[in-house]
Amino acid sequence: MSEAGGGASVLLIPFSASHQLHSKFLSDEENLKLLGKCSNPSGHGHNYKVVVTIHREIDPATGMVMNLADLKEYTEEAIMQPFDHKNLNVDVPYFAMSFYKAKVYETDNNIVVYKGESLFGVSIVQSPISFCV
Repeated sequence: MSEAGGGASVLLIPFSASHQLHSKFLSDEENLKLLGKCSNPSGHGHNYKVVVTIHREIDPATGMVMNLADLKEYTEEAIMQPFDHKNLNVDVPYFAMSFYKAKVYETDNNIVVYKGESLFGVSIVQSPISFCV
């Protein structure tokens, strides 16, 4: 048996949110051509899955990298409260829009950038075929 070393704890957190992609640098027609249904003025939704990974030394006293209950409590505050069942364009100041003209686009890439500042390792799955790390 080897001495305690590094390990990882991983938590998968699902949440649902809506948004509309719309570039203020493009006309409505150009937005529709480039972004398709994602530029729908009424928005559209996703059932996201966020994967949070913590890499640390294993605590010899507990045998854990991190107590998953603590990680779940933290992700409730960092992910669920700001994003779950929210309109990202309206309810999340980082992505706030003015007359459907985005300041910061609320793509899965930018959610990772935004939340990656406060979480250790974040990936987000936006659809069955796309994800961002």
